[in-house]
Amino acid sequence: MLGRDKPEEACGIFGIYGPGEDVARLTYFGLFALQHRGQESAGIAISSGSEIVDYKDMGLVSQVFDERILGILKGRLAIGHVRYSTTGSSQISNAQPIVVKKSRRSIALAHNGNLVNTAELRRRLEREGVHFESTTDSEVIAHYIANSPKVKVEEAIAEVMPRFKGAYSLLILTSGKLIAVRDPYGIRPLCLGKLDHSYVFASETCALNTIGAEYEREVEPGEIVVVDKSGVRSFPGLPAKKASICIFELIYFARPDSYIYGKSLHQARRRMGQNLAEEHPVEADLVVSIPDSSTPAAIGFAEKSGIPFGEGVIKNRYIHRTFIQPDQRLRDLGVKMKINPLKEALKGKRIALVDDSIVRGTTSQKIVKIFKEVGAKEVHVRVASPPISFPCFYGIDMATSQELIAANHSVEEVRKVLGADSLAHLSIEGLIKAVDQPANLFCLACFNDDYPIKIPKQLELSKFVLERPPGEIMKR
Repeated sequence: MLGRDKPEEACGIFGIYGPGEDVARLTYFGLFALQHRGQESAGIAISSGSEIVDYKDMGLVSQVFDERILGILKGRLAIGHVRYSTTGSSQISNAQPIVVKKSRRSIALAHNGNLVNTAELRRRLEREGVHFESTTDSEVIAHYIANSPKVKVEEAIAEVMPRFKGAYSLLILTSGKLIAVRDPYGIRPLCLGKLDHSYVFASETCALNTIGAEYEREVEPGEIVVVDKSGVRSFPGLPAKKASICIFELIYFARPDSYIYGKSLHQARRRMGQNLAEEHPVEADLVVSIPDSSTPAAIGFAEKSGIPFGEGVIKNRYIHRTFIQPDQRLRDLGVKMKINPLKEALKGKRIALVDDSIVRGTTSQKIVKIFKEVGAKEVHVRVASPPISFPCFYGIDMATSQELIAANHSVEEVRKVLGADSLAHLSIEGLIKAVDQPANLFCLACFNDDYPIKIPKQLELSKFVLERPPGEIMKR
């Protein structure tokens, strides 16, 4: 991710039911594989069959956990979470898993997604005397489940699911059960795998591969899957609605070595590049990607166009989120802290610069400028997704309508802002053809304004500024 000119994922979740396994260590490695989905905080909750113990802190997975902490977290089942948040909610109280302990039941909950009716749900609980420790909708969900009068936790989940409007993939831990839940639209991903006699859930299949687990299937929209000493059982939580998988999972968020509904994301992204080259050919000497997320699309663009693919920039792969603020001089360098151009590769060349998406346009503008400063003769920007013209309300930090450059400018106007010699985007039709799935499986609202879940007017007007104190923005 370069600066704040890319969509930001909300989080990654991982869970394992594994008597006899070192479930804390396996969860650690599962979260490590999902680190790209969130770098603000990390946490693990674990149960030995009698009580829930959790540990979470700010920072990367490798910064939060060490051998000492993992040695303390002993149990038979665990869930973990990595979180991305925006300024204002980057604090330890919002780290997950959320643990709620009530006289009726105690649960730990990890959440990927975003509810659109959080304000209403939270006010109702506050009137009932519920005290909140965080500003996340995840805690709202946890309290509704923990407070349900139903005896079995799976029955409690099914009872309260109709109240939740929005995107939610959940992992819920009790003293003896691991439960996975997916909203009826299936907006955020969640899959089931098996490791010997253990069962594993994860946001992406790459996390299963990391620990040697075999992919079994996706958790279906509206489904509740329970794993306990009796094995795996599935319950209908809510009837499935129109499938609305977030298309940006396939374009950008998920790791290219992951699969969604059996389809390779690396191959899908290569086809995006191929279709982009077919739709918008260009005369150029070199195809260059903005590493690493757009590399498969750039390779596909080169394959279809016959233009050689090569490295044009080197990414500093050791830059992660830091709590050390750069001084103004370093801040002004911006993109140069993260990528550096290869002058010899670019000088005197006509460059086809392939990116996966453009949100605000600030990073693309800086990269085009850098390329031309080192002597690139021409820079032609090709984007392997349609223009992002509408904000996301389902768990992706994709800027407000005012900040989305495509919402306020034509393609030609954006080209001028970027300083590029030409600019073109992949069409929606070309995108759907590339992912090799029916168009009606996906949420395309950020491209076409067709939101699968109705957005409350106050949320639509303010974008993620919800019921929490002024200036505080909710993200997981």
